[in-house]
Amino acid sequence: MIPYPHIDPVLLALGPLKVRWYGIAYVAGFLAAWWLAKRRAAQPGSTWKLVDVEDLIFFAVFGVVLGGRLGYLLFYGQEQLSRDPSYWYKVWQGGMSFHGGLIGVIIAVSLFAYRRRRSIGDVLDFAAPIPGIGILAGRIANFVNGELWGKATDVAWGFAVPTEGGTVVLHATQLYEGALEGLLMFIILWTFTSKPRPRWVPTGLFLTLYAVFRVLVEFVRVPDEQIGYLAGGWLTMGIVLSVPMLIAGLSMIAWGYVRGTPSGNVLPVTVG
Repeated sequence: MIPYPHIDPVLLALGPLKVRWYGIAYVAGFLAAWWLAKRRAAQPGSTWKLVDVEDLIFFAVFGVVLGGRLGYLLFYGQEQLSRDPSYWYKVWQGGMSFHGGLIGVIIAVSLFAYRRRRSIGDVLDFAAPIPGIGILAGRIANFVNGELWGKATDVAWGFAVPTEGGTVVLHATQLYEGALEGLLMFIILWTFTSKPRPRWVPTGLFLTLYAVFRVLVEFVRVPDEQIGYLAGGWLTMGIVLSVPMLIAGLSMIAWGYVRGTPSGNVLPVTVG
């Protein structure tokens, strides 16, 4: 087992101002997304310009923050909100939903696509490989906060976490998700999208990979205390929210390859 390091969630405190690792993770994720999007836009044949990237990230930031917070309050945080009506804006305490953030980003990106007269599918495909590093950073912040632990285990890589009943060895499901939904998904998608793919296929692959990885981790992750298991001692809210993602992702991949619509993110190849 590995002793839990107990890192202070507050990186820097200046009077009432507190800089938390959770907030740093979000900033790092957005900066990584901006840098990766710039690199992809700079590739030969790209139809994206720097100003497009900057505006896309701007829209995405609002989508992630608003969608993530509203999604958490809707899916997980109703009990906390009932106890503390001001809880809705206390994002520094944690409480962000990936699925809510995804919905927020889709809405924000759709608005961006409409304003720029681009295909929504093209914009989503361009954005598909970008969030992975941010997801990794967010899950590391969950680990620092000591939240979202998994079940008790006797595996060698389990973390010894002190609790009221004594020290318990737990699955570090935050790190599992960071490695799978963040790093591994980023590597797969970044590699896959290095070549032009039919419209909607990268988006479908993103949804499929995230859903599969999330469901796998949910089997060793402890559900949120205020919700618990929804049925059968194994069905969690995370699984319920991921299954529609899996269905949508597989459908997009199939639809994209059947239709074979070229991506609008790269200029068409002309034969002389």
